[in-house]
Amino acid sequence: MNIVILSRNKNLYSTRRLVEEAENRGHEVEVIDPLSCDLIIEKERPTVYYKNRYLNDVDAIIPRIGASVTFYGCAVVRQFEMMNVFSTVSSDAIIRSRDKLRSFQRLSKGGIDMPKTVFTNYSKDVEEVIEHVGGTPVVIKLLEGTQGLGVVLAESRNAAESVLEAFHGLQARALVQEYISEAKGVDVRAFIVDGQVIGAMKRRGKPGEFRSNLHRGGSYEYYRMTEPELKLAIKSARQLKLPVCGVDLLQSKRGPLIMEINSTPGLEGIEGASQKNIAKAIVTFIERNRR
Repeated sequence: MNIVILSRNKNLYSTRRLVEEAENRGHEVEVIDPLSCDLIIEKERPTVYYKNRYLNDVDAIIPRIGASVTFYGCAVVRQFEMMNVFSTVSSDAIIRSRDKLRSFQRLSKGGIDMPKTVFTNYSKDVEEVIEHVGGTPVVIKLLEGTQGLGVVLAESRNAAESVLEAFHGLQARALVQEYISEAKGVDVRAFIVDGQVIGAMKRRGKPGEFRSNLHRGGSYEYYRMTEPELKLAIKSARQLKLPVCGVDLLQSKRGPLIMEINSTPGLEGIEGASQKNIAKAIVTFIERNRR
């Protein structure tokens, strides 16, 4: 098969591993920057033009679309979909997952447990918003933040008010969320391929940091998920129609809670912690579906 990986940096660990495993299985692989693609739209002949040629012989794509290029990156994915090219994650699913509010609304409707969350059209009555999620401290998240950016722990009412005012001044929308103190800066990342958990790790924030993201200096270790955690991760991925994704859970007194779902999860941490060949699993997922 001819497989295209949509990535802006061919030297990233995740991109390199996907290329390596696809080539090991006898496929032709090309890494393409989605921002360098032109989309040609005409009656019954949608095409993608890249570096002086038409990409008409692509069998499957693996989107590695960064949050900062979601709009155009997803337009490229959608164009390939219009050309009947198989994608490991659909353009619509990526867009849904990038909007935290939309994701939580869909998960809530599907009966998925999560920290209590409030979204408001900016209110000066911060006290009321805080009460909705059980009081301070609270976590405030930008709707489109990623890798721990735009996530703030406000330990008092004054701090929460200051953060919300700052975000409002920047015309940035934010969620206010219950702080799960018993998690103690630790979460669980489950990696889903073809609707099943194939690897998991426990992530721990660096000292003094409540965010556990590896990009923020967090550490990771192997983790064997409990049955309730497995069921919750799989159900959440299905609810957002993400056959390949990373599901982040918090361990709370009332059971596992969904924190976030990532449609373009990195491979380095999860392969290191789980000792599983995640890249190979993604390639074989493509092979099964192309057949």
